[in-house]
Amino acid sequence: MNGKVISELGTKADPSRDRITVDGRAALPRKLAYVAYHKPVGVVSTMSDPEGRPAIGDLVRDLRARLFPVGRLDFESSGLVLLTNDGELAQQLTHPRFQIPKVYRVKVRGRPEEVALERLRRGVRLDDGVTAPAEVSVESVLPSKARLRIVLREGRQRQVRRMCELVGYPVERLSRVAIGPLRLGALPAGQTRELTPREVLALRHAVSGRDDVGTSAPASAPRPRRPLRPARPVSREGREPTRTGGASARSTRPTRR
Repeated sequence: MNGKVISELGTKADPSRDRITVDGRAALPRKLAYVAYHKPVGVVSTMSDPEGRPAIGDLVRDLRARLFPVGRLDFESSGLVLLTNDGELAQQLTHPRFQIPKVYRVKVRGRPEEVALERLRRGVRLDDGVTAPAEVSVESVLPSKARLRIVLREGRQRQVRRMCELVGYPVERLSRVAIGPLRLGALPAGQTRELTPREVLALRHAVSGRDDVGTSAPASAPRPRRPLRPARPVSREGREPTRTGGASARSTRPTRR
């Protein structure tokens, strides 16, 4: 299809072989790329910012491929952001139907009582509706603060902050540490790294409902035992019953010698 001008709807192309352009500009990425970024506080999770604040778009200009952030993380928060040009995967990771879990470590003001934590777990009513049930656990307690681990399967604007403030414990610090199977790990703030093929496969399996990545048994795992064969029934005389119905049947009569 190289050098051809396409004017008919429904014409098929292979992005791995064909270079598709519109008005001389590439219309499809030639190679899919996946990058993890540790967004620091003070960076906007958009390609640009009308107020002139630092934005993720400033970062991706230095990358080889033109990438876009999957979802958002507010200006005051830090943590994991996935950058990719895989539009299909990005849409699946952010669509509520797929319920991909996002894990947050949250430092709140005050020491939350169990009744407040239970409200978060059941769901609270915000101005844009009732939130879905969340997983909430206490990681540590300080004299006047607490660190929580919150897992959400939906993504509303500033959702964690609004939820915690509603139950009386405002957020002081928030960091996203995981998106589905993808972990932030020890990636320093402001740095990026390319995802491994295994991580990309794990994300694809997450949106397809599969969780078999990394579940194969290690080489040192013991072999599964064979099921035990059922014992043969014993007659009242203490002998095995005679088999019938074939040449392989054995007689219980003693053999003459």
